[in-house]
Amino acid sequence: MSDARDRVLIAQPLTAAAFAPFGQVIDTAQVAPRPMNAGMAQRYHDLAAIDVTGDGAQVVVGLVAAQPYRLPLRLSLVERHPLGAQAFVPLNAAPFLVIVCPDEAGGPGTPQAFVTAPHQGVCYARNVWHGVLTPYGAAQDFVVIDRAGPGLNLEEHLFDEPWTVRLPASS
Repeated sequence: MSDARDRVLIAQPLTAAAFAPFGQVIDTAQVAPRPMNAGMAQRYHDLAAIDVTGDGAQVVVGLVAAQPYRLPLRLSLVERHPLGAQAFVPLNAAPFLVIVCPDEAGGPGTPQAFVTAPHQGVCYARNVWHGVLTPYGAAQDFVVIDRAGPGLNLEEHLFDEPWTVRLPASS
């Protein structure tokens, strides 16, 4: 049995480099906009690739209305989607927690926690272990882009002992 102090994660700022092993950060600050609609709009194109696989698979867009979690967060469940990437784009500037785990022998390794900057979203790569959508402080709406179609596209893992996720002292 591990010491409870070993199971505390401090969420770090979400950066493209730190998140690269798990997917892509969706952030308009990383892409130069293209004018459209006679200059009345700016398009931030190609912010993330939604990789899906399997016969009959398709990319779908949805809306999620998520309730806030209390912090510190008790993390006991992670999931992954072997047949498709999954992107979450917040519809406001509020931060949210992003939790990912490297794969270790087919199961989740030690989790890593990130806190988003205003307007950042994420695209979890196909087959990456991740926590559930985790807004905090207030309810939050997200555009979700993921896979629909036949096949089992959800695996869940319950940790034997939960992890505690805290925000950095400055948050």
